Amino acid sequence: MKTERKFSFREKLNAKKTLIGTHLQMPVPEHAELLAMAGFDYIWMDAEHGPFDDRTLLLCISLAQAMGTAAVVRVPMNDYNATKRILEMGPDGIIFPVVNTREQAETLILSTFYPPLGNRGFGPMRAVEYGERDVREYVERGVFEMARFVQIESEEAVRNLKELLKVPYIDGFIVGPNDLSASVGELCRESQPKTTALIREIGEILREKDRLLGVSTGDSSAENLTFWKNIGCRMISAGMDHGFLLNGAKQMRACLGTAFGSADL
Repeated sequence: MKTERKFSFREKLNAKKTLIGTHLQMPVPEHAELLAMAGFDYIWMDAEHGPFDDRTLLLCISLAQAMGTAAVVRVPMNDYNATKRILEMGPDGIIFPVVNTREQAETLILSTFYPPLGNRGFGPMRAVEYGERDVREYVERGVFEMARFVQIESEEAVRNLKELLKVPYIDGFIVGPNDLSASVGELCRESQPKTTALIREIGEILREKDRLLGVSTGDSSAENLTFWKNIGCRMISAGMDHGFLLNGAKQMRACLGTAFGSADL
């Protein structure tokens, strides 16, 4: 069932293609496989909020990639040991949440590289195909294949965005609308004026520097997706596995009720 990828995630990034993804928040490897079958460019695996253990996350990454879909993992906030273990699993990209300052970004990005460039501890496993890949080649070149993203989730981060842009090896900046709205007193009301103004400011800064703007959103409405497209978003993660499951179940429940003429079914 393996599907070959025409272009790697890194190649798509470098070509500045629009990247379409969805979220995996439940630690169910079969969900990763099913979502990969749908043809997304990548699956956002949420190890920050989702209840993943290491082995389950490894299986999710492996199954998605086996189907030809990139695995991008949001790592736990400021947990360098957890990040190191995730790096060894060989994801196509990682996302650092809640990055507010240049200093934070520099520290996080350096943790993904080996000395002398960074300070990552040595111990690659699946990332070097358990020894089938030349380790020296991986250390010198392979580590640059993985994408590195930071999330902009506060007004402070927006104010520091121009400084964040100076940090090398960041492939894109992903807006977290809910936390961003919370930072200006508009939690879960991202269409309110203060939050919208910050989002537009982010878009303008990144567009001026020709840098990737991404978003993670649970709102899959046409209106919301069009808004992000118009802002200049080139990496959009929308919808999530448990939402698909619940909505599909509700639709089936309604179909059964209609077919059998009973609201009690």
